[in-house]
Amino acid sequence: MLISFDWLKQLIHIDKPAEEVGALLTGAGLEVEAIHTFDQVKGGLEGIVIGEVLTCERHPDADRLSVTTVDIGTGEPSQIVCGAPNVAAGQKVVVATVNSTLYPTGGEPFKIKKSKIRGAASEGMICAEDEIGVGTSHAGIMVLDTDLPNGTPAAEYFGLGSDRVFEIGLTPNRADAASHLGVARDLKALTQVSYTLPSVEDFTVSNTSRSIDVEIENTEACPRYAGVTVSGVKVGPSPEWLQKRLRAIDLSPINNIVDVTNYVLHELGQPLHAFDADKIKGDKIVVKTADEGSTFVTLDGVERKMRANDLMICNAEEPMAIGGVFGGKASGVTEETMSIFIESAYFSSDYIRRTGMAHGLKTDASFRFERGTDPNMVILALKRAALLIQEIAGGAVSSEIVDVYPQPIQDLELTLDIERAHMLIGQYIGAERIKAILTDLGIAITGETETHLHLSVPPFKVDVTREADVVEEILRIYGFNNIEVSEHMGTSYMASFPKPDPEHITGTILDYVSANGFHEIITNSITNSNYYTPAGEQEMAGLVRVLNYNSEDLDVLRKTMVFSGLEVLRYNINRRQRDLKVYELGKVYEQLEEGFRETRKLALFIAGNTTAESWKQPGVKASFHDLAGVVQNVLQKLNAADYEVQPLEGNRYMRQGVAYVKNGTVIAEVGLLDAGVTRFMDVKEQVWYAELNWDYLLKKYKDKLVAEELPKFPEVRRDLSLVLDRAVTFEQLKQVAIRTERKLLQNVNVFDVYEGDKVETGKKAYALSFTLLDRQQTLTDKVIEGVMNRLMQQFEKQLGAIIRK
Repeated sequence: MLISFDWLKQLIHIDKPAEEVGALLTGAGLEVEAIHTFDQVKGGLEGIVIGEVLTCERHPDADRLSVTTVDIGTGEPSQIVCGAPNVAAGQKVVVATVNSTLYPTGGEPFKIKKSKIRGAASEGMICAEDEIGVGTSHAGIMVLDTDLPNGTPAAEYFGLGSDRVFEIGLTPNRADAASHLGVARDLKALTQVSYTLPSVEDFTVSNTSRSIDVEIENTEACPRYAGVTVSGVKVGPSPEWLQKRLRAIDLSPINNIVDVTNYVLHELGQPLHAFDADKIKGDKIVVKTADEGSTFVTLDGVERKMRANDLMICNAEEPMAIGGVFGGKASGVTEETMSIFIESAYFSSDYIRRTGMAHGLKTDASFRFERGTDPNMVILALKRAALLIQEIAGGAVSSEIVDVYPQPIQDLELTLDIERAHMLIGQYIGAERIKAILTDLGIAITGETETHLHLSVPPFKVDVTREADVVEEILRIYGFNNIEVSEHMGTSYMASFPKPDPEHITGTILDYVSANGFHEIITNSITNSNYYTPAGEQEMAGLVRVLNYNSEDLDVLRKTMVFSGLEVLRYNINRRQRDLKVYELGKVYEQLEEGFRETRKLALFIAGNTTAESWKQPGVKASFHDLAGVVQNVLQKLNAADYEVQPLEGNRYMRQGVAYVKNGTVIAEVGLLDAGVTRFMDVKEQVWYAELNWDYLLKKYKDKLVAEELPKFPEVRRDLSLVLDRAVTFEQLKQVAIRTERKLLQNVNVFDVYEGDKVETGKKAYALSFTLLDRQQTLTDKVIEGVMNRLMQQFEKQLGAIIRK
């Protein structure tokens, strides 16, 4: 959104520089992303001044040139060679000084330099109006009738001062600030300088010869509709002041009628539309929804197929405009228009948003209606537009204002707990300061007690619907930077949170992952549907598609974290950063028969080496266990270590991996990304990938800290060597051991695996260690041997193991 500083100062008298005002607005939530300089004439006539010709003589070597001396206010006259036939001593002229740049009308810019013309030195240029871009004449130099002192900037003479324009990154919730008036409201609260609404006291109805009736069939879509007729207008170009205002905010002037509606829109935030009154059949406006499948030609000449919920502005016979979005070609203002009907309405944001999205239409009007406009601004904006049109296009108001408003929208009544407001703000600022801020913002205080304020919130504050929103309004005006931070960074003023706190848990785990050498990445949840094409129709069917996407590469919500992570790996690998450990906590989406499912996942990627090459050792490639170890430790920290490890099945993107299963739910998967997937993404490295079901883990997380005294009796370790079928996993051995000895067995570990010519084909040898502990007494050899014998028996019985003595 662009806001003109000169225009803003017509509403509120601000004597601060633009940079300071920009900082104030940014602090209040209207982020000023840039401040541009707008010049009515390109270059702003910089370096071009008013001068006086002191002497003028013919050039000794050129009949058509004159050698002049010109006083440009520097103390020493400048010699300038001039080719204009009308130059003469005593004239006041426009002089381009040395090193200035000229932007001629219809030509390329050029810089003025010291030069010699036919042997005579020339230090500048006496200009014609087309040479400085203020006109088209080249008949001779401009001769000015002015008493301004020599050296006065030409921009001052022509009234072409520069404007400063704020580029504001308006957030969707700040619909109230989508105009110069909205910004002035915030500045009033920030500076205690009152703003002034444009006066409409001169609005009068001259006659009622062109009355237009209004009927609203759908009051849900259009709660208020008003209009007035102005007859005898002459459509033509707008005056320079109006064109300047529009150009400053990057709008192109069209004609005086349309320009006024755009001007009032950006001044007051109320969208308007002008119809050719002679094209309103039956002298009647009907506001209703369209017939399903009907067609309508908009101002851009496009025929559009309408939907049943599209709001239309119709006459007695046919549609004339898509309400709040776009006008119609047949009813628009043209050069032949002599009477106009000005529309000013309040439309439902839901209806306008759906229509705009369905037809891919985004206009300045729909931008504001979608976010919410002020129903109380409808009549003021209508009168303002009618007065401006009379001023610059002539005509007279030829009807009473028709205002159909069956159920007026009331202010929202809220109660603010003063003590709670201070708790949320973070420090005590006082009830009087709170009341002053609210009053400055237009929120009325209808009653108060020692502990509470009763508030009336006007409809233009569309984002203020609850107590917390009121506190946010107070805080952004008071200033986030003015909140003192506790020496100990405590948050005692905040409300207590139930334990465990998911955000605290998440932060702790992510800190652990980062401490293990992983770098956090943040990628877009919107991705390319082509990534999922190789996975088949079933995978494609589950994609959540974006209806109004702007790019073919960003048309679906991601179903897995794999591809967004591989994009990051590819970017780094292509820049010779091959040893990578990254993670992302983000959301994935899946289309269901009704609606869609949104789930948070923690994804981890490892590629390249985990140990860098050095003189002591070669580089060590990343392996499954590098990633599995981190995942297992994360599950341990989440008190989710009582999982089962199962072979990875059904995953379209990974192989050579395992799934960690808890109570029948897969809580994590770790494995090697399929080479076909990495090749498809143009990643030329082997990538190990893990994905944790974060929402499930947080839901099942038990915030418990178990403390126990150190054992008084020693642990005992026993080793065992087994020969088993190659298909038997360590997890199967571990589960058999746990089921066999639950009381004394503390840990099972594998410290060697052998496959080779010393064991049969299809077999492998495991070397396991078992840690035993009795907390009540010292383990005896008899007890230890009994445990080991039972373990060997069950390994032989359940897994067909051969015990190596």
